[in-house]
Parts: sequence; structure tokens; C-alpha cells
Amino acid sequence: MTRITTKNLPDFYKATVGFDRLFDEMERAFTNTTSTGYPPYNIAKVTDNEYVISLAVAGFTMADLEVTQDGNKLTVTGTAPQTDDSVEYLYKGIAGRSFEREFRIADHVEVVGAKLELGVLNISLKQNLPEELLPRKIDIQG
Repeated sequence: MTRITTKNLPDFYKATVGFDRLFDEMERAFTNTTSTGYPPYNIAKVTDNEYVISLAVAGFTMADLEVTQDGNKLTVTGTAPQTDDSVEYLYKGIAGRSFEREFRIADHVEVVGAKLELGVLNISLKQNLPEELLPRKIDIQG
């Protein structure tokens, strides 16, 4: 199996037309991989045009979390909940630190809802392609 890297990405330019922006996004994704891995998340494909991003945010309340969509960028921000300083922890394995996690989303994908349930933030997304972008049959003239 061949792995795609930034070294052989230019080979794809030879066989495509009009994908410049896509390749620019891929280049940015390869070079900007400084994520800490917190909080952990899943991305699930529910149907052909519906997705769910699930983030493990144990200890956070709805007031501590913010979800924003700005064009093709989805940002989830968590402000660390206040902790009780009078508690002496023997072991503290639940992180509970502030974070900002960004996701690049495709054109025509929009956030349709977000729900915090049992320490997991589920963000529902849906792709709404305009009629002119849907596949169409071209009649052949004779």
C-alpha cells in the first residue's frame, strides 16, 4: 500500500484539474499537525451525508464548552472547570484542562446540532449539496 506524503503529493497535480484548493488544504494538514491529542475524539459517518464528531470531555459542563463554525473551520473550545483546591488528590487521571480542537470540514457541510451526554460532546453535521452540484445525466446529441 502506497502512503501519501507531501513528497509525492505533486504527482497528483499531473492528473487533476481544478483541485488546487484541495491540495493546499492537504499541504496545510500535513504541516500543521501540532495537536496534543486532547481531548480524544471519534468521527463517525452515519449516512452518505451525515456525520458525528464525538469528543470525550469528562468533567466539562455545557457552560465550559463552545462550538463555532466559521466557513470550513469547526472549532471546539473547552474552558477548564474550576476545581476544589481543598481536595488533596492521591492520583488525578482526569485531565480537565482547557483545550481548543479544530476540524476542517468540506464545503456545504454544516453543524446541525451539538449535545453533551454522559461526558461526551456529540456534534452532528450534515452535507447539503446544492442541486447544481448533484450528479446529472448529459444527453448525447447525434
